Formats: sequence, C-alpha cells, structure tokens
Amino acid sequence: MIENPAASRVLVLNSGSSSLKYQLLDMRDASRLAAGLVERIGEQTSRLKHTCVATGATREHGGPIADHDAALKAVAEELGRDGLGLDSPELAAIGHRVVHGGMFFTEPTVVDDEVLTEIERLIPVAPLHNPANLTGIRTAQALRPDLPQVAVFDTAFHTTMPESAARYAIDPKIADRHRIRRYGFHGTSHAYVSRETARLLGKDPAEANVIVLHLGNGASASAVRRGRCVDTSMGLTPLEGLVMGTRSGDLDPAVIFHLARVGGMSMDEIDTLLNKRSGLFGLCGDNDMREIRRRIDEGDEGAALAFDIYIHRIRKYIGAYYAVLGQVDAVAFTAGVGENAAPVRQAAIAGLEGLGLAVDPGLNAVRSGEARLISPASARVAVAVVPTDEELEIATQTYALVGKNN
Repeated sequence: MIENPAASRVLVLNSGSSSLKYQLLDMRDASRLAAGLVERIGEQTSRLKHTCVATGATREHGGPIADHDAALKAVAEELGRDGLGLDSPELAAIGHRVVHGGMFFTEPTVVDDEVLTEIERLIPVAPLHNPANLTGIRTAQALRPDLPQVAVFDTAFHTTMPESAARYAIDPKIADRHRIRRYGFHGTSHAYVSRETARLLGKDPAEANVIVLHLGNGASASAVRRGRCVDTSMGLTPLEGLVMGTRSGDLDPAVIFHLARVGGMSMDEIDTLLNKRSGLFGLCGDNDMREIRRRIDEGDEGAALAFDIYIHRIRKYIGAYYAVLGQVDAVAFTAGVGENAAPVRQAAIAGLEGLGLAVDPGLNAVRSGEARLISPASARVAVAVVPTDEELEIATQTYALVGKNN
C-alpha cells in the first residue's frame, strides 16, 4: 500500500465541526515535523496557527476560511512553505481520528466507500462528531486520492469489553435495534497510556493491569487487563461516567423525565443542560481546574463543593475498577487535568491506602512532561502520571496498517 518504500511520514487529522487539528510525524523516529490548528472554520474570524518543529517557527493567519476543504488547502500551503507539502513522496498516509466506530470497527481501517457508508450510518449515535470526521476524510481524499486514508476510532480500544460490561440492562432486542450499548471513548488515549504505564513499570503491556484516568475537559476511566480494555466509564455517548468540565457524568435517568414532566424542559434543553451546562461548570460556573483551585484557596465554598464532587466520582471509579480487575499494577493519570493538577491526583488517591495506593507529596508536586511514578517506593500499587499522545497513537496505528498491507 505504501507506493514509495522510503515514505515514512504520516499526517494526522482531527476534524471537528468548526476546527481542524493536525500533526505531521516521521515514523522512523516518531518525531514531530509540524503541527497546527485551524479554528472557527466557516466564520469571518477563522484562525490558523502553524508550527514547524524543526525551526521552531510559528505562523498565524486570520481571516475567513469557508469550509474544511479551504482549511486543509491552507494547511497544505503552510506545510509546503516548510518543505513538508502534501505532495511529498515521503508522505505515506493520512490518519484520521474518528470518534465513533460502533462495533463494526475494532481496529484502524483503510477508508473505502464501504467504510465511509458505515461511519455515516453511525451518525445517530455520534451526531456532533462523526459528520465532522467524515468531512475531514472526504476533504483529504479529494486532495490526495492516491494516498491511503486510515480511520482510527476512539471506540475501537473498548470493543474488547465483555458483554457483561458493555450491555445495559434493557431489552436486548430494543438495544440491538437502536445500537444501544457501552462503547466508550478516548480509546486512543487509553490504549497509549495503558501501554506506556506498563513500560514505565518494566512490564510487558500484556502482563499489566492498569486503571487509566483520562482527566481533561472531557474525562473517562478505563480498566485495562493485560493490554485489553474490560470496562470504561463513558457509554453510548461521552456523557456517562466521571464529572467533566461541562458534562454531568453519571445521572439517574429519571432526572430527565422529571425535568421534562415537572420542569417543562424540552429534550433539546435537557440535552444542552447535561452536555454543556453541567459538570464543574454547572456546579460552580468554572470548568478550568486552575481557576477552581484558585477560588478554593480564597475560601470559595461553591468551588470547594464542586471539587469534592469531582474527586468523589473519580474515587468511586478507582474502587470499582479495582474490583473489576481483582489485581492492579498501577493507576495512571493523564490528559490536561490528570497531567498537570497535582491537587487532583493527591485528593483522588487520598484514603485509598487500604488498596495499596498512595501518593508521595514531593514526587506529586514535580512538574514534568515525562512519564513518571508519583507513589512511594513502598506502595503496593504504583501511581503514575503518563502524558497522553493521541496523535502519535493514531500515526503509529496508521503507519503499522499501511506498512502491513504493503
């Protein structure tokens, strides 16, 4: 599939409804060559920020970018200015993040018409994400129809869950008819971090049991047994599970009925409430953990309660996944909050000494971009901070697939 045996570069595209995030990597040494972001696509105030890693030069442009086709052409132009254009014979493939692959896609997949049709069929369970992902793929295909386009699915890592974890306790015929089950998300992050955590411990990933806590504005937990996901906190959609920046996480389903019948709210209003006006933002008006911690330090009781609710949910999932796994080698914190908020890590592990978990305050306070242990040497279960790298994971899976097919 790789026409040029010397081709070693992979362009990773993450297409949102009004944004396009990208990285160009050289898979000979997994190094980044360029990265950037196009924001507010379709508006008069569109913005492109591009960085050439080799030179460290950053360029920014403002002005209208009509659609994703124009956005990707602008990206190609910026890459070309650095000698890294999309027409380069060294470009082996383009890897695309696709949020929802259902049960149909369990691994990275070379895109063809059948794949596009199936991703489109999954739009009802990912209405905010899959349409944008499709747009990115089709735009890239139009620019480089000769190049392999590979879809890497957020849900794929979680397809190894047993039915006992993936099924909801509702009529199976209704569930199957409407594709209702636990799919899970952030799969590329959970795959990468669980594997890197095992390596940090000096173990083969196939020999390690890891609880991964992906804590960003979106947040999810997973239980990984010997390299395979056996449970995860997000469900049919990314709304279930941990308390997030603007999402409620776990909620009694009857709250929805109550808001509709007693509160007189429409389904769209409830959807907006639970997805965009709940979580930390709904509790205290802020979804930035740095600002919440600042407010706590100033004695803000609302911020303190929001933080306590957030931490309580994380602890519940650590305990639940400890029970699911039976034996745990490590708990790994990752993503924006997990990697940078020492008070969150300290609070989440506090009180779990009976499970063999503890955090060393000195190690926890160290700021670093490297994977590291923050638990005492005497701890029975390691606690780690492992920076996630979803773009590298997508590039790795993409390059492995096109190389294998070649």
